[in-house]
Amino acid sequence: MTFSDLKVFVVGGSRGIGAAIVRRFAAAGATVMFTYAASAAAADQLAAETGAQALQADAGTRDELITAIRDAGPIDIFVYNAGLLVFGDPLTLDADEVDRMIDVNVRGAYFGSVEASRLMPDGGRILVIGSDTADSMPFPGLAAYVLTKAAVQGMARGLARDLGPRDITINVIQPGPTDTDMNPADGPRAAGMLEPMAIKRYGTADEVASLTLYLAGPQARGITGAMHTIDGGFAA
Repeated sequence: MTFSDLKVFVVGGSRGIGAAIVRRFAAAGATVMFTYAASAAAADQLAAETGAQALQADAGTRDELITAIRDAGPIDIFVYNAGLLVFGDPLTLDADEVDRMIDVNVRGAYFGSVEASRLMPDGGRILVIGSDTADSMPFPGLAAYVLTKAAVQGMARGLARDLGPRDITINVIQPGPTDTDMNPADGPRAAGMLEPMAIKRYGTADEVASLTLYLAGPQARGITGAMHTIDGGFAA
């Protein structure tokens, strides 16, 4: 697939899955812009490697995120990858940390997608990186996190109706255990993550990026308001 002459905007693109998505779109010929919150060194390195443009913007601060998207001008493909994970006993979790997670995982995804759609040409693509835990959660301590990922599902179904008349699609990609800084394949939680999986290995960021490119391509123009799980059978 080639994405020449198309502009791609990735929210949360400096590390992990986001960085893999930036690399894949840049290699396919797209003009790529991506945001980062705090990982300036990683963002600068990725920008130098790919020719993409790095922008500092906090996905959990609505005005900051909207300004970054608006200043980018018309966007053909919008990818929302920013996300936080807060877990633990819901009776003792810090309420401010939960609010911050909701700001990034839900409000950022909604306001970012809506703002990107304003100047998006007909036939554009919106892709949100969610989680398979929205469909199956076998572990305690993740109620607040799962709340945010389930909310993204409803958002995508609703926006699919709103944006469908313009042939703009919106889809959610739902990775399972994926080898990133947030959840490394050799980390302390890895054994427990592998137990429910049908395929006993962690996924890779590049596998998720490959699915992202497929859903952004012309062959996926009839797919919208849908959840696309890539989790080795974790939620099967």
